[in-house]
Amino acid sequence: MNVTPPELRTVNVVRYVTPLREGGSLPAIAEADDGFLYVLKFRGAGQGIKSLIAELIGGEIARALGFKVPEIVFANLDSAFGRSEPDEEIQDLLKASVGTNLALHYLSGAITFDPSVTHLSYKLASQIVWLDCLLTNVDRTARNTNMLTWNRELWLIDHGASLYFHHLWDNWQEHAARPFPQVKDHVMLPRATELEEVDAEFKAILSPERITGIISLIPDEWIAHEWADSPDKVRNIYAQFLEARLRSSVIFVKGAQDAREQLI
Repeated sequence: MNVTPPELRTVNVVRYVTPLREGGSLPAIAEADDGFLYVLKFRGAGQGIKSLIAELIGGEIARALGFKVPEIVFANLDSAFGRSEPDEEIQDLLKASVGTNLALHYLSGAITFDPSVTHLSYKLASQIVWLDCLLTNVDRTARNTNMLTWNRELWLIDHGASLYFHHLWDNWQEHAARPFPQVKDHVMLPRATELEEVDAEFKAILSPERITGIISLIPDEWIAHEWADSPDKVRNIYAQFLEARLRSSVIFVKGAQDAREQLI
């Protein structure tokens, strides 16, 4: 199967518009030199570059599976940027984030998805739960759905809390074969009745070639900042983790089904 690897544009940040004081990462709305606004995720934030890697991989896997995800771009931050910023905390963040950051196209006018108002189909709910079990995304709960409604369509955002195996790098094989116990808190779990069907469909899409193409997007400079190993070795571990997790998907599917039974 011939798969065209995804390509990400690179933009230069020209204006810091406003902070989004959510969580510990202090993302911001910023304008780039292409004239568009973006939600800018900073490499110098407390969650660090690994959060950007998770955002990149999670977002592009979601897109490959057919979900709507805001365009992801690399965002360059110049050393001179933000010198006039009066807020010391933000100025420190900008100084620590010189270089390549990550940004998502800002969906102006989007509203937070409210599951008590809008009920997704059982199929779509199952697809979202499956995705987050694959990625070990702990951040799609009733408290923070990380889903938006924009132009009457559902959009997935914020995958930076995914792939938490990379914080304990040495035992990635063990993590790949584990269930995902945090699925019990997933906002869409009660409606995820079609996990087995989704498992077969999505595994057919996520070929090793497609996964390798997404992993290849990770910039060398991000890897060099976090690991002493070569970029190729680090990327290979990410690819092996995801491929191993797909091979053992019956484990996380069964875990999600069991968690759902406890809810209902």
